[in-house]
Amino acid sequence: VGFRRTRECWFDLSATFVRTVATILLFLGGAREQIGLIFPFYKIFRRFLEDLGLEQFYPQKLSLSKILQIDKKTTDDQPLKCKSDLPWYFLKKLMMVNATARNVNCTSESKSDVSEDDEFDLDDLVSSSNSADVLNPLDIITALFLCSDGFVQQELALKMSMCQFSVPLLLPDCDNNQSTLMVWALRDIVKKYRPKSLFESKGFIEDRIVVSELPMISFVRLGECSLSKSEILNKLLSSSQQYHDAFVHHNMDCGDSPRRISNGLTEITWYFPGGNENIDIFSHPVALANLRGDIASFQTQFSFLCQTSAAVFVFFDYLDPEWKLLKNLNSKSEIFLVGNHESRNFSPDAFKQIATDMSLKKNNIILKKKSINEADFVKRLRQAVSHVAEKTNMKMRIEQMAEVAHELGILVDEDSPECQTGRKNADAITAEIQDILKYKEDQLPLQGQIWKDLTSLEKEEVRLRKVGSENIEKYKSDLQLQKNKLRLKQNSYDISTAMTSFTSAISSNSLERGFFLKWMQINLDDMSCVKLSVLREQYKEKCKNSENNAEIKKIDKQLSNSSLGTEHFFREMGQIYEASLALKITHPYRQQLKHLPKLGAQLLLDGFPLELVDGDASNIPLSWVSDVLSQLSDLVGSKNRILVVTVLGVQSTGKSTLLNTMFGVQFAVSSGRCTRGAFMLLIRIDEELRKELKCDFMMIIDTEGLRAPELTQLDNSYEHDNELATLVVGLSDITIFNIAMENSTEMKDILQIVVHAFLRMKEVGKKPQCYFVHQNVSDVSAHEKSLRDRKLLFEQLNEVTQAAARVEKKEQNNSFTDVMAYDPDTGSCYIPGLWTGNPPMAPVNTGYSEAVYELKKNIIQGSHVQQILDKTRLE
Repeated sequence: VGFRRTRECWFDLSATFVRTVATILLFLGGAREQIGLIFPFYKIFRRFLEDLGLEQFYPQKLSLSKILQIDKKTTDDQPLKCKSDLPWYFLKKLMMVNATARNVNCTSESKSDVSEDDEFDLDDLVSSSNSADVLNPLDIITALFLCSDGFVQQELALKMSMCQFSVPLLLPDCDNNQSTLMVWALRDIVKKYRPKSLFESKGFIEDRIVVSELPMISFVRLGECSLSKSEILNKLLSSSQQYHDAFVHHNMDCGDSPRRISNGLTEITWYFPGGNENIDIFSHPVALANLRGDIASFQTQFSFLCQTSAAVFVFFDYLDPEWKLLKNLNSKSEIFLVGNHESRNFSPDAFKQIATDMSLKKNNIILKKKSINEADFVKRLRQAVSHVAEKTNMKMRIEQMAEVAHELGILVDEDSPECQTGRKNADAITAEIQDILKYKEDQLPLQGQIWKDLTSLEKEEVRLRKVGSENIEKYKSDLQLQKNKLRLKQNSYDISTAMTSFTSAISSNSLERGFFLKWMQINLDDMSCVKLSVLREQYKEKCKNSENNAEIKKIDKQLSNSSLGTEHFFREMGQIYEASLALKITHPYRQQLKHLPKLGAQLLLDGFPLELVDGDASNIPLSWVSDVLSQLSDLVGSKNRILVVTVLGVQSTGKSTLLNTMFGVQFAVSSGRCTRGAFMLLIRIDEELRKELKCDFMMIIDTEGLRAPELTQLDNSYEHDNELATLVVGLSDITIFNIAMENSTEMKDILQIVVHAFLRMKEVGKKPQCYFVHQNVSDVSAHEKSLRDRKLLFEQLNEVTQAAARVEKKEQNNSFTDVMAYDPDTGSCYIPGLWTGNPPMAPVNTGYSEAVYELKKNIIQGSHVQQILDKTRLE
């Protein structure tokens, strides 16, 4: 351990020396290449990127479309052969929120096993224990963040947070000797927690992490230290029932490998209470930061932490002569000294003198002595952190830390021009929203009652349920006239200020457009979250009195209608486009709308979900969707084939989470808003895999939950569910029926109407594949014990098929498998619960991620893919 610490400290100092000299020479006119020849350390970073195969992506060129594309590595379980496989292995695991993502190693270059018959060789043993071929996970994470664009960085940070991994707060870049404060990268992380004060009321707080005012406690190292700071931090954050590695440490897989580019990295993680004193480690929320490397080598990062933290815990063995670094003139934090009394380098006399000079209180000195075991030592640390978190007034939002970063010369990722322009455009729109319901009426009028009335007329035009004894042709003509009147009414509205600004912003370059849409989503989600929180509180108060039924219904309606997201703006855009087409409006501004379908197609290619079915009116704007897909076909080539995968199931059974985990995408699952309608998202398939699958793209469709409580009181609720089920299954090549627990009877009535549709679809040669996914089933015997239930379900499905076949006069179809490709043995998947432990501190269950990964492999690699991809094209 002493050798490892000494070597690491020497590397820190030597790297700092080389960077300093190199900077001076550059100032004097020296060429970077020449300096690289004189000082090999200067090229460590570039060489490291080359080893990982990431040099082409530096800086910030790795995009989400590249990461999310499906290739052989996505479903390849072969051992890693070389270093260039490591970052993609990490990404594959992380995008599926797998907590083993940091266990990165490659077989051909890793430490070799030693057999009993091998001759003992000390040189071999030493070289293998410090092999340069084994890479530290922190170096891989740092490299990926440096090579990823802002949207990938956000996705990485979000998924790492879900795994309860620490995430970068200050990201070092060895290439330019600069650190960056990661505000934008952390902005998508939202946490829900219940402080002690809300335990009785069962309330909770939901907040975006970068705007949460929390005390930050920082942990740093000065000189050598025989205590493992990161391992102690993990124990500090772990309960007696469950240990979890938030921070990488030397006892983890590859954690003992020397760090090459991640020294100076400052990571952050959070602890959030659940409101239960028997389970919570801390009763108050707290952020914990961890600086990698010696603060003597990273004084800028240390100064940043001293000015933003409520307390800084300094780990050491021997303080002299560097202890004066701790007397930071601008420090706003309380200093704690954490030392190892058992270390041979520890000097009690010198330590006492330094503690006196620093005027430290007794409670601010924590020493690991022989008489104190590790559990008691961690308990003492935990008490100190808890005391600071409860008593301190020093609380700072991460976005506020940007001011300190600017003063110290630290870059801030949100300072990029595209990010600031996107924010400005989004704020200009959302700042006008005071009342969501009124805002929709004023600024998004075309999707209100007019669109719902149009929907009813379009359905009646096809179904003719109310024709009675009237002449059919005249009845159809009257319906068309009514539709035209409604379109005229839509066109009578001027395009609102909000929609003018919105269409202008999404017409900018792709990078600005991406930032704009993300800022819109963030602003609208935050607004909806606040509004819904207030309404839920009002609802709870009114429910205490049974006489408030009228008011309860009013609040209930507001809860249903107070959602506002970017999909509402795109929906309005689609209605403006449809209305102008329906009546051939030639107004100059409306003529400019012709380019909007191409923008929608480009958004799909960029990985943004686009609304397919309007969740409020339960209708598809056919002209808009058709033209978007037509433009998409032009962009990618009309002969491209797609595989369509859809998920269907009862509300709140985890459908969106299933797709997000399976494909690494981000369908909305937060802010208390269930999916409404259906959304489509496009994923590329790698060229090498295209030849094997005979498929160019995969279209993922996420649908709203069936049997939604807010629809159960409506007369046509079953009709709504049946329409949605028929539509999405009809579009699909593969349908995943998502089921809570092991009970599959809840889907039987939905499948009944689906079978009717597919008896007709079979006439055009379409026979989709289906899977039944049972969520929250962790028993290893589930598949075997559920054999009888699967057999019974299959028999019921056969009966349903036969009954439907008689109605459709297609009696030759006797079994469910005549209509849909389904194997009772391989077509059922059992997935354990999402979380390991109790949220908010529970990481995603590795068993969940692995089970979803197996399902994904079956979908992509299964022999059925070639069978179902007959001639499915974008059109």
